[in-house]
Amino acid sequence: MIDSSLGNAVSKPKPNTLFIVIDQLRADCVFGALAAHLDLPNMRALADDAVSFSNHYSVTSPCGPSRVSLLTAQYASNHGATRNGTPLKRDTPNLATVARQHGFDPLLFGYTDTSHDPRFLPPDDPRLFSYEELAPGFEEVVRMRLEGDSSAWEDHLRAQGYDVPPYPDMYRPVGDTPDSPALYAAEHSDTAYLTDRVIEELAQRPQGWFGLVTYIRPHPPFVAPAPYNTMYDAADMPNAHEADDPDWHPYVATARRKSKVSSTVVGFPDLEDSDVTTRMIRKLYFGLATEVDHHIGRLIGWLKETGQYDDTLIVLTADHGEMLGDYGLWGKMTFHDAAFHVPLIIRAPNAGVRGVTISQPTESIDVTPTILDCLGLDAPHSMDGKSLMPFVDGKTPKDWREVSLSELDFGDPIKPTLWQTDHELTIDAANLAVLRRGSMRFVQFAGGLPPILLDVSSGIEGRNLVKNSAHMQTMLDLMQDMLCHRMVNGDGTFSRTLITDSGVKVAS
Repeated sequence: MIDSSLGNAVSKPKPNTLFIVIDQLRADCVFGALAAHLDLPNMRALADDAVSFSNHYSVTSPCGPSRVSLLTAQYASNHGATRNGTPLKRDTPNLATVARQHGFDPLLFGYTDTSHDPRFLPPDDPRLFSYEELAPGFEEVVRMRLEGDSSAWEDHLRAQGYDVPPYPDMYRPVGDTPDSPALYAAEHSDTAYLTDRVIEELAQRPQGWFGLVTYIRPHPPFVAPAPYNTMYDAADMPNAHEADDPDWHPYVATARRKSKVSSTVVGFPDLEDSDVTTRMIRKLYFGLATEVDHHIGRLIGWLKETGQYDDTLIVLTADHGEMLGDYGLWGKMTFHDAAFHVPLIIRAPNAGVRGVTISQPTESIDVTPTILDCLGLDAPHSMDGKSLMPFVDGKTPKDWREVSLSELDFGDPIKPTLWQTDHELTIDAANLAVLRRGSMRFVQFAGGLPPILLDVSSGIEGRNLVKNSAHMQTMLDLMQDMLCHRMVNGDGTFSRTLITDSGVKVAS
Protein backbone atom coordinates (compact mmCIF):
# COMPACT_ATOMS: atom_id res chain seq x y z
CA MET A 1 0.00 0.00 0.00
CA ILE A 2 1.04 3.64 -0.41
CA ASP A 3 1.31 5.79 2.72
CA SER A 4 0.79 9.26 1.19
CA SER A 5 1.39 11.04 4.48
CA LEU A 6 4.98 9.84 4.45
CA GLY A 7 5.47 10.11 0.74
CA ASN A 8 7.02 6.63 0.70
CA ALA A 9 5.83 3.24 -0.51
CA VAL A 10 5.30 1.03 2.54
CA SER A 11 4.80 -2.70 2.05
CA LYS A 12 2.06 -4.17 4.15
CA PRO A 13 3.56 -7.13 6.03
CA LYS A 14 2.22 -10.54 5.09
CA PRO A 15 0.06 -12.21 7.73
CA ASN A 16 1.18 -15.52 9.14
CA THR A 17 -0.91 -18.52 8.17
CA LEU A 18 -1.56 -21.39 10.59
CA PHE A 19 -3.68 -24.03 8.86
CA ILE A 20 -4.53 -26.90 11.22
CA VAL A 21 -6.08 -30.11 9.86
CA ILE A 22 -7.16 -32.73 12.38
CA ASP A 23 -7.62 -36.27 11.09
CA GLN A 24 -11.04 -37.88 11.56
CA LEU A 25 -12.61 -35.36 13.98
CA ARG A 26 -16.42 -35.24 13.93
CA ALA A 27 -18.01 -31.80 13.98
CA ASP A 28 -20.38 -32.72 16.81
CA CYS A 29 -17.42 -33.30 19.10
CA VAL A 30 -16.71 -29.57 19.03
CA PHE A 31 -20.30 -28.26 18.85
CA GLY A 32 -23.14 -30.74 18.83
CA ALA A 33 -24.49 -33.96 20.25
CA LEU A 34 -21.17 -35.26 21.59
CA ALA A 35 -19.77 -31.94 22.80
CA ALA A 36 -21.25 -32.16 26.30
CA HIS A 37 -19.29 -35.38 26.85
CA LEU A 38 -15.97 -34.11 25.55
CA ASP A 39 -13.52 -31.52 26.89
CA LEU A 40 -12.13 -29.37 24.05
CA PRO A 41 -11.55 -26.00 25.76
CA ASN A 42 -8.97 -24.62 23.35
CA MET A 43 -10.91 -25.25 20.15
CA ARG A 44 -14.01 -23.74 21.72
CA ALA A 45 -12.09 -20.74 23.02
CA LEU A 46 -10.73 -20.19 19.52
CA ALA A 47 -14.26 -20.39 18.14
CA ASP A 48 -15.38 -17.73 20.62
CA ASP A 49 -12.79 -15.41 19.08
CA ALA A 50 -13.36 -16.43 15.47
CA VAL A 51 -16.05 -17.42 12.96
CA SER A 52 -17.37 -20.99 13.04
CA PHE A 53 -19.25 -22.85 10.32
CA SER A 54 -21.80 -25.27 11.75
CA ASN A 55 -22.99 -26.77 8.47
CA HIS A 56 -19.58 -27.63 7.04
CA TYR A 57 -18.91 -30.87 5.18
CA SER A 58 -15.98 -32.58 3.54
CA VAL A 59 -16.75 -33.21 -0.11
CA THR A 60 -15.15 -36.66 -0.06
CA SER A 61 -13.42 -39.33 1.98
CA PRO A 62 -11.13 -41.08 3.03
CA CYS A 63 -7.83 -39.38 3.95
CA GLY A 64 -6.08 -39.03 0.59
CA PRO A 65 -9.05 -37.88 -1.49
CA SER A 66 -10.34 -35.57 1.26
CA ARG A 67 -6.99 -33.81 1.55
CA VAL A 68 -6.69 -33.50 -2.22
CA SER A 69 -10.09 -31.80 -2.30
CA LEU A 70 -9.17 -29.61 0.67
CA LEU A 71 -5.94 -28.40 -0.98
CA THR A 72 -7.04 -28.25 -4.64
CA ALA A 73 -10.54 -26.92 -3.84
CA GLN A 74 -11.97 -29.43 -6.31
CA TYR A 75 -14.77 -31.93 -6.02
CA ALA A 76 -13.53 -35.51 -6.20
CA SER A 77 -15.25 -36.02 -9.56
CA ASN A 78 -13.02 -33.24 -10.95
CA HIS A 79 -9.61 -34.03 -9.47
CA GLY A 80 -10.12 -37.78 -9.93
CA ALA A 81 -7.92 -38.86 -6.99
CA THR A 82 -10.88 -40.62 -5.43
CA ARG A 83 -9.11 -43.35 -3.43
CA ASN A 84 -6.05 -43.64 -1.24
CA GLY A 85 -3.45 -44.42 -3.89
CA THR A 86 -5.22 -42.92 -6.91
CA PRO A 87 -2.77 -40.44 -8.48
CA LEU A 88 -3.45 -36.73 -8.67
CA LYS A 89 -2.76 -35.18 -12.07
CA ARG A 90 0.57 -33.37 -11.87
CA ASP A 91 -0.58 -29.98 -13.13
CA THR A 92 -3.51 -29.57 -10.71
CA PRO A 93 -3.10 -26.26 -8.84
CA ASN A 94 -3.33 -26.39 -5.06
CA LEU A 95 -3.05 -24.08 -2.07
CA ALA A 96 0.72 -24.48 -1.80
CA THR A 97 1.57 -24.10 -5.50
CA VAL A 98 -0.52 -20.94 -5.83
CA ALA A 99 0.86 -19.42 -2.63
CA ARG A 100 4.43 -20.27 -3.61
CA GLN A 101 3.97 -18.58 -6.99
CA HIS A 102 3.21 -15.38 -5.07
CA GLY A 103 6.18 -15.34 -2.74
CA PHE A 104 4.94 -17.46 0.18
CA ASP A 105 6.86 -20.47 1.49
CA PRO A 106 4.27 -23.11 2.44
CA LEU A 107 5.68 -25.38 5.13
CA LEU A 108 4.27 -28.82 5.91
CA PHE A 109 4.34 -30.26 9.41
CA GLY A 110 2.90 -33.72 8.96
CA TYR A 111 1.46 -35.28 5.81
CA THR A 112 -0.88 -34.73 2.87
CA ASP A 113 -1.42 -38.32 1.62
CA THR A 114 -0.99 -37.30 -2.01
CA SER A 115 -0.38 -40.00 -4.63
CA HIS A 116 1.87 -38.80 -7.47
CA ASP A 117 1.26 -38.86 -11.21
CA PRO A 118 3.19 -41.91 -12.54
CA ARG A 119 3.29 -40.51 -16.09
CA PHE A 120 6.12 -38.16 -15.15
CA LEU A 121 8.22 -40.33 -12.83
CA PRO A 122 10.47 -43.33 -13.45
CA PRO A 123 8.87 -46.60 -12.30
CA ASP A 124 11.39 -47.04 -9.48
CA ASP A 125 10.82 -43.55 -8.03
CA PRO A 126 10.22 -43.91 -4.25
CA ARG A 127 7.18 -41.64 -4.53
CA LEU A 128 5.39 -44.35 -6.50
CA PHE A 129 5.47 -46.84 -3.64
CA SER A 130 3.26 -45.06 -1.12
CA TYR A 131 0.03 -43.06 -1.18
CA GLU A 132 1.33 -41.07 1.81
CA GLU A 133 3.41 -38.69 -0.27
CA LEU A 134 3.83 -34.93 -0.35
CA ALA A 135 1.52 -32.53 -2.22
CA PRO A 136 3.39 -30.29 -4.69
CA GLY A 137 4.37 -26.85 -3.47
CA PHE A 138 5.02 -27.70 0.17
CA GLU A 139 8.38 -27.79 1.91
CA GLU A 140 8.25 -30.86 4.13
CA VAL A 141 9.67 -29.65 7.45
CA VAL A 142 8.54 -32.54 9.63
CA ARG A 143 7.90 -35.89 7.96
CA MET A 144 5.05 -37.81 9.58
CA ARG A 145 3.66 -41.05 8.20
CA LEU A 146 1.20 -43.60 9.55
CA GLU A 147 1.67 -46.73 7.46
CA GLY A 148 4.73 -46.02 5.34
CA ASP A 149 8.44 -45.71 5.95
CA SER A 150 9.92 -44.35 9.15
CA SER A 151 8.72 -40.91 10.20
CA ALA A 152 10.54 -38.25 12.16
CA TRP A 153 8.43 -39.13 15.19
CA GLU A 154 9.50 -42.77 15.17
CA ASP A 155 13.13 -41.67 14.98
CA HIS A 156 12.45 -39.37 17.92
CA LEU A 157 11.01 -42.25 19.95
CA ARG A 158 14.10 -44.34 19.29
CA ALA A 159 16.28 -41.43 20.39
CA GLN A 160 14.30 -41.37 23.65
CA GLY A 161 15.16 -45.01 24.24
CA TYR A 162 11.94 -46.67 23.07
CA ASP A 163 12.01 -50.01 21.28
CA VAL A 164 9.77 -49.10 18.35
CA PRO A 165 8.23 -52.07 16.52
CA PRO A 166 7.11 -51.69 12.90
CA TYR A 167 3.64 -50.49 11.92
CA PRO A 168 1.06 -51.39 13.13
CA ASP A 169 2.51 -53.01 16.27
CA MET A 170 3.85 -49.69 17.53
CA TYR A 171 0.20 -48.81 18.16
CA ARG A 172 -0.47 -51.90 20.28
CA PRO A 173 -1.32 -50.82 23.85
CA VAL A 174 0.80 -52.07 26.73
CA GLY A 175 -1.76 -54.21 28.54
CA ASP A 176 -4.56 -56.68 28.11
CA THR A 177 -7.30 -54.32 26.95
CA PRO A 178 -7.56 -51.71 24.17
CA ASP A 179 -7.73 -48.91 26.76
CA SER A 180 -4.35 -49.86 28.23
CA PRO A 181 -1.80 -47.06 27.72
CA ALA A 182 0.32 -46.63 24.61
CA LEU A 183 3.96 -47.73 24.74
CA TYR A 184 5.05 -44.06 24.78
CA ALA A 185 4.48 -41.34 27.37
CA ALA A 186 2.19 -38.40 26.63
CA GLU A 187 5.14 -36.01 26.32
CA HIS A 188 6.55 -38.26 23.59
CA SER A 189 3.33 -38.91 21.61
CA ASP A 190 3.01 -38.13 17.92
CA THR A 191 0.74 -35.19 18.81
CA ALA A 192 3.20 -33.77 21.36
CA TYR A 193 6.20 -34.28 19.08
CA LEU A 194 4.58 -32.57 16.10
CA THR A 195 3.57 -29.59 18.22
CA ASP A 196 7.08 -29.28 19.68
CA ARG A 197 8.56 -29.21 16.21
CA VAL A 198 6.04 -26.69 14.86
CA ILE A 199 6.83 -24.21 17.63
CA GLU A 200 10.57 -24.84 17.31
CA GLU A 201 10.58 -24.31 13.55
CA LEU A 202 8.16 -21.39 13.30
CA ALA A 203 10.05 -19.52 16.02
CA GLN A 204 12.91 -19.25 13.54
CA ARG A 205 10.77 -17.90 10.67
CA PRO A 206 10.21 -14.22 9.89
CA GLN A 207 6.80 -12.56 9.76
CA GLY A 208 4.69 -14.00 6.96
CA TRP A 209 5.34 -17.69 7.60
CA PHE A 210 2.85 -20.22 6.23
CA GLY A 211 2.41 -23.52 8.05
CA LEU A 212 0.10 -26.49 7.39
CA VAL A 213 -0.04 -28.58 10.57
CA THR A 214 -1.71 -31.98 10.25
CA TYR A 215 -2.51 -33.99 13.38
CA ILE A 216 -3.03 -37.72 12.82
CA ARG A 217 -5.12 -38.04 15.97
CA PRO A 218 -7.85 -39.02 16.70
CA HIS A 219 -7.49 -41.27 13.63
CA PRO A 220 -7.19 -44.98 14.50
CA PRO A 221 -5.52 -47.13 15.62
CA PHE A 222 -7.16 -45.93 18.81
CA VAL A 223 -4.43 -46.07 21.40
CA ALA A 224 -3.80 -43.23 23.84
CA PRO A 225 -0.91 -42.47 26.19
CA ALA A 226 -1.62 -42.05 29.89
CA PRO A 227 -3.51 -40.11 31.20
CA TYR A 228 -5.61 -39.70 28.04
CA ASN A 229 -6.47 -43.42 27.90
CA THR A 230 -8.39 -43.14 31.18
CA MET A 231 -9.47 -39.50 31.02
CA TYR A 232 -13.07 -40.46 30.26
CA ASP A 233 -15.31 -43.07 31.85
CA ALA A 234 -16.81 -45.59 29.44
CA ALA A 235 -20.03 -45.57 31.46
CA ASP A 236 -20.45 -41.85 30.71
CA MET A 237 -20.18 -42.22 26.96
CA PRO A 238 -23.25 -41.27 24.88
CA ASN A 239 -25.13 -44.12 23.26
CA ALA A 240 -24.42 -44.92 19.63
CA HIS A 241 -27.27 -44.31 17.18
CA GLU A 242 -29.15 -47.39 16.04
CA ALA A 243 -31.55 -48.08 13.20
CA ASP A 244 -34.73 -50.12 13.66
CA ASP A 245 -33.31 -52.60 11.16
CA PRO A 246 -29.49 -52.78 11.47
CA ASP A 247 -29.17 -53.88 7.84
CA TRP A 248 -31.77 -51.49 6.46
CA HIS A 249 -29.92 -50.93 3.17
CA PRO A 250 -27.65 -53.29 1.18
CA TYR A 251 -24.73 -50.85 1.37
CA VAL A 252 -25.05 -50.66 5.15
CA ALA A 253 -25.31 -54.43 5.50
CA THR A 254 -21.99 -54.80 3.70
CA ALA A 255 -20.41 -51.91 5.59
CA ARG A 256 -21.30 -53.52 8.93
CA ARG A 257 -19.43 -56.67 7.84
CA LYS A 258 -16.47 -54.66 6.60
CA SER A 259 -15.97 -52.10 9.38
CA LYS A 260 -15.66 -54.26 12.48
CA VAL A 261 -14.78 -52.60 15.78
CA SER A 262 -11.64 -54.75 15.95
CA SER A 263 -10.29 -52.82 12.96
CA THR A 264 -10.00 -49.66 15.08
CA VAL A 265 -7.35 -51.08 17.42
CA VAL A 266 -4.18 -53.16 17.16
CA GLY A 267 -3.73 -56.49 18.89
CA PHE A 268 -7.37 -57.45 19.54
CA PRO A 269 -8.66 -59.27 16.43
CA ASP A 270 -11.42 -61.03 18.40
CA LEU A 271 -12.74 -57.87 20.06
CA GLU A 272 -16.44 -58.36 20.71
CA ASP A 273 -18.82 -56.01 18.92
CA SER A 274 -20.92 -54.88 21.88
CA ASP A 275 -22.17 -51.80 23.71
CA VAL A 276 -19.38 -52.22 26.27
CA THR A 277 -16.76 -52.26 23.52
CA THR A 278 -18.30 -49.25 21.74
CA ARG A 279 -18.18 -47.21 24.93
CA MET A 280 -14.55 -48.16 25.54
CA ILE A 281 -13.50 -47.21 22.00
CA ARG A 282 -15.45 -43.96 22.21
CA LYS A 283 -13.64 -42.95 25.41
CA LEU A 284 -10.30 -43.58 23.67
CA TYR A 285 -11.37 -41.42 20.72
CA PHE A 286 -12.45 -38.68 23.13
CA GLY A 287 -9.13 -38.91 24.98
CA LEU A 288 -7.16 -38.58 21.75
CA ALA A 289 -9.27 -35.60 20.66
CA THR A 290 -8.66 -33.91 24.02
CA GLU A 291 -4.93 -34.53 23.64
CA VAL A 292 -5.00 -32.78 20.26
CA ASP A 293 -6.96 -29.91 21.80
CA HIS A 294 -4.33 -29.52 24.53
CA HIS A 295 -1.56 -29.12 21.97
CA ILE A 296 -3.60 -26.75 19.81
CA GLY A 297 -3.81 -24.69 22.97
CA ARG A 298 -0.03 -24.73 23.12
CA LEU A 299 0.19 -23.41 19.55
CA ILE A 300 -2.28 -20.62 20.20
CA GLY A 301 -0.58 -19.81 23.51
CA TRP A 302 2.76 -19.52 21.71
CA LEU A 303 1.25 -17.14 19.16
CA LYS A 304 -0.05 -14.94 21.95
CA GLU A 305 3.16 -15.06 23.98
CA THR A 306 5.21 -14.00 20.95
CA GLY A 307 2.81 -11.24 19.92
CA GLN A 308 1.82 -12.98 16.66
CA TYR A 309 -1.78 -13.97 17.43
CA ASP A 310 -3.43 -10.90 15.89
CA ASP A 311 -1.22 -11.09 12.80
CA THR A 312 -1.98 -14.74 12.06
CA LEU A 313 -4.71 -16.27 9.93
CA ILE A 314 -5.80 -19.36 11.87
CA VAL A 315 -7.88 -22.00 10.09
CA LEU A 316 -8.87 -25.18 11.94
CA THR A 317 -10.74 -28.05 10.34
CA ALA A 318 -10.71 -31.83 9.83
CA ASP A 319 -10.35 -33.91 6.70
CA HIS A 320 -13.43 -36.08 7.40
CA GLY A 321 -15.37 -37.59 10.28
CA GLU A 322 -15.74 -40.93 12.06
CA MET A 323 -18.82 -43.10 12.67
CA LEU A 324 -17.77 -44.19 16.20
CA GLY A 325 -20.13 -47.17 16.21
CA ASP A 326 -23.22 -45.28 15.06
CA TYR A 327 -25.45 -47.73 13.16
CA GLY A 328 -22.85 -50.42 13.86
CA LEU A 329 -20.30 -48.65 11.64
CA TRP A 330 -16.71 -47.56 12.21
CA GLY A 331 -14.50 -45.31 10.12
CA LYS A 332 -15.75 -43.05 7.35
CA MET A 333 -16.65 -45.20 4.34
CA THR A 334 -20.34 -44.39 4.35
CA PHE A 335 -22.88 -41.72 3.38
CA HIS A 336 -23.86 -40.76 6.95
CA ASP A 337 -23.39 -37.20 8.18
CA ALA A 338 -20.87 -38.24 10.84
CA ALA A 339 -18.47 -39.36 8.11
CA PHE A 340 -18.45 -35.97 6.36
CA HIS A 341 -19.58 -33.32 8.88
CA VAL A 342 -16.43 -31.63 10.20
CA PRO A 343 -15.60 -28.49 12.19
CA LEU A 344 -14.37 -25.31 10.54
CA ILE A 345 -13.13 -22.34 12.57
CA ILE A 346 -11.51 -19.29 10.93
CA ARG A 347 -9.83 -16.42 12.75
CA ALA A 348 -8.59 -13.83 10.28
CA PRO A 349 -6.59 -10.71 11.13
CA ASN A 350 -8.85 -7.63 11.18
CA ALA A 351 -11.97 -9.76 10.65
CA GLY A 352 -15.30 -7.95 10.76
CA VAL A 353 -16.88 -10.23 13.36
CA ARG A 354 -15.82 -12.57 16.17
CA GLY A 355 -17.65 -15.30 18.03
CA VAL A 356 -20.19 -15.79 15.24
CA THR A 357 -21.54 -19.10 13.92
CA ILE A 358 -22.52 -19.39 10.25
CA SER A 359 -25.25 -21.89 9.38
CA GLN A 360 -25.18 -21.65 5.57
CA PRO A 361 -23.91 -24.81 3.81
CA THR A 362 -20.14 -24.74 3.33
CA GLU A 363 -17.74 -27.34 1.97
CA SER A 364 -14.12 -28.36 2.39
CA ILE A 365 -13.38 -27.01 -1.09
CA ASP A 366 -14.10 -23.50 0.26
CA VAL A 367 -11.13 -23.53 2.64
CA THR A 368 -8.30 -23.04 0.12
CA PRO A 369 -10.04 -20.15 -1.75
CA THR A 370 -10.65 -18.54 1.65
CA ILE A 371 -6.99 -18.74 2.65
CA LEU A 372 -5.91 -17.40 -0.74
CA ASP A 373 -8.44 -14.57 -0.49
CA CYS A 374 -7.21 -13.61 2.97
CA LEU A 375 -3.67 -13.49 1.60
CA GLY A 376 -4.78 -11.25 -1.28
CA LEU A 377 -4.48 -13.97 -3.93
CA ASP A 378 -6.92 -15.10 -6.62
CA ALA A 379 -8.04 -18.73 -6.79
CA PRO A 380 -7.44 -20.43 -10.17
CA HIS A 381 -10.49 -21.24 -12.28
CA SER A 382 -9.87 -24.93 -11.67
CA MET A 383 -10.96 -24.48 -8.05
CA ASP A 384 -14.64 -25.25 -7.41
CA GLY A 385 -14.85 -23.74 -3.93
CA LYS A 386 -15.83 -20.22 -2.92
CA SER A 387 -14.11 -17.88 -0.48
CA LEU A 388 -15.71 -17.63 2.95
CA MET A 389 -14.11 -14.26 3.69
CA PRO A 390 -17.40 -12.36 3.26
CA PHE A 391 -18.83 -14.41 6.16
CA VAL A 392 -15.66 -13.76 8.18
CA ASP A 393 -16.18 -10.03 7.57
CA GLY A 394 -19.80 -10.20 8.73
CA LYS A 395 -21.47 -10.26 5.32
CA THR A 396 -23.62 -12.90 3.64
CA PRO A 397 -22.59 -13.43 0.00
CA LYS A 398 -25.32 -13.00 -2.56
CA ASP A 399 -26.69 -16.22 -4.09
CA TRP A 400 -24.81 -18.50 -1.68
CA ARG A 401 -25.33 -22.22 -2.25
CA GLU A 402 -28.35 -23.94 -0.70
CA VAL A 403 -27.04 -27.51 -0.92
CA SER A 404 -23.82 -29.36 -0.20
CA LEU A 405 -22.53 -32.49 -1.90
CA SER A 406 -20.09 -35.24 -1.00
CA GLU A 407 -18.79 -38.15 -3.06
CA LEU A 408 -17.38 -41.51 -2.00
CA ASP A 409 -15.57 -44.10 -4.10
CA PHE A 410 -15.80 -47.49 -2.39
CA GLY A 411 -14.10 -49.57 -5.07
CA ASP A 412 -10.60 -50.91 -5.61
CA PRO A 413 -9.29 -51.51 -9.15
CA ILE A 414 -6.69 -54.06 -8.00
CA LYS A 415 -8.38 -56.01 -5.20
CA PRO A 416 -12.19 -55.69 -5.36
CA THR A 417 -13.81 -54.47 -2.16
CA LEU A 418 -16.50 -56.29 -0.26
CA TRP A 419 -19.08 -53.93 -1.77
CA GLN A 420 -17.94 -54.85 -5.26
CA THR A 421 -18.11 -58.58 -4.61
CA ASP A 422 -21.32 -58.52 -2.55
CA HIS A 423 -23.22 -56.47 -5.14
CA GLU A 424 -21.40 -57.41 -8.35
CA LEU A 425 -20.29 -53.86 -9.02
CA THR A 426 -17.74 -52.84 -11.62
CA ILE A 427 -15.02 -50.46 -10.50
CA ASP A 428 -16.76 -47.56 -12.24
CA ALA A 429 -20.08 -48.29 -10.51
CA ALA A 430 -18.66 -48.53 -6.98
CA ASN A 431 -19.30 -44.97 -5.91
CA LEU A 432 -22.00 -42.78 -4.42
CA ALA A 433 -22.91 -39.13 -4.01
CA VAL A 434 -24.91 -37.58 -1.17
CA LEU A 435 -26.69 -34.24 -1.52
CA ARG A 436 -27.91 -32.28 1.51
CA ARG A 437 -30.63 -29.66 1.55
CA GLY A 438 -31.84 -28.63 4.99
CA SER A 439 -32.68 -31.78 6.93
CA MET A 440 -33.00 -33.94 3.82
CA ARG A 441 -30.33 -36.24 2.43
CA PHE A 442 -30.44 -37.89 -1.00
CA VAL A 443 -27.93 -40.64 -1.76
CA GLN A 444 -27.45 -41.82 -5.35
CA PHE A 445 -25.35 -44.88 -6.15
CA ALA A 446 -23.68 -45.20 -9.54
CA GLY A 447 -25.06 -48.69 -10.05
CA GLY A 448 -26.49 -51.80 -8.50
CA LEU A 449 -27.82 -50.30 -5.28
CA PRO A 450 -31.12 -48.48 -4.60
CA PRO A 451 -31.13 -44.74 -3.80
CA ILE A 452 -31.68 -43.42 -0.29
CA LEU A 453 -33.79 -40.54 0.99
CA LEU A 454 -33.31 -39.54 4.64
CA ASP A 455 -34.89 -36.96 6.90
CA VAL A 456 -32.27 -36.29 9.60
CA SER A 457 -34.31 -33.76 11.61
CA SER A 458 -34.80 -36.34 14.37
CA GLY A 459 -31.07 -37.06 14.52
CA ILE A 460 -31.57 -40.60 13.19
CA GLU A 461 -30.37 -41.69 9.74
CA GLY A 462 -31.65 -45.24 9.52
CA ARG A 463 -34.93 -45.20 7.60
CA ASN A 464 -35.12 -44.97 3.81
CA LEU A 465 -38.06 -42.85 2.63
CA VAL A 466 -37.60 -43.60 -1.08
CA LYS A 467 -40.59 -45.94 -1.30
CA ASN A 468 -42.85 -43.62 0.69
CA SER A 469 -45.13 -41.99 -1.87
CA ALA A 470 -45.53 -38.91 0.33
CA HIS A 471 -41.85 -38.13 -0.23
CA MET A 472 -41.68 -38.82 -3.97
CA GLN A 473 -41.63 -35.15 -4.99
CA THR A 474 -38.93 -34.38 -2.43
CA MET A 475 -36.78 -37.16 -3.85
CA LEU A 476 -37.30 -35.93 -7.41
CA ASP A 477 -36.42 -32.37 -6.39
CA LEU A 478 -33.20 -33.50 -4.69
CA MET A 479 -32.35 -35.72 -7.63
CA GLN A 480 -32.68 -32.68 -9.91
CA ASP A 481 -30.53 -30.67 -7.47
CA MET A 482 -27.84 -33.32 -7.76
CA LEU A 483 -27.99 -33.37 -11.55
CA CYS A 484 -27.81 -29.57 -11.77
CA HIS A 485 -24.94 -29.54 -9.27
CA ARG A 486 -22.93 -31.93 -11.41
CA MET A 487 -23.64 -29.91 -14.56
CA VAL A 488 -22.66 -26.59 -12.98
CA ASN A 489 -19.53 -27.94 -11.30
CA GLY A 490 -17.63 -29.53 -14.15
CA ASP A 491 -13.86 -29.21 -14.41
CA GLY A 492 -13.21 -25.48 -14.50
CA THR A 493 -9.55 -25.52 -15.56
CA PHE A 494 -10.29 -23.93 -18.93
CA SER A 495 -13.95 -23.05 -18.41
CA ARG A 496 -13.18 -19.33 -18.69
CA THR A 497 -10.41 -19.60 -21.29
CA LEU A 498 -10.86 -19.19 -25.04
CA ILE A 499 -8.47 -19.47 -27.95
CA THR A 500 -9.24 -16.63 -30.34
CA ASP A 501 -7.73 -15.01 -33.42
CA SER A 502 -6.21 -12.54 -30.98
CA GLY A 503 -4.63 -15.25 -28.90
CA VAL A 504 -5.60 -16.69 -25.52
CA LYS A 505 -8.36 -14.83 -23.71
CA VAL A 506 -9.23 -15.50 -20.07
CA ALA A 507 -12.31 -14.11 -18.32
CA SER A 508 -11.72 -12.48 -14.94
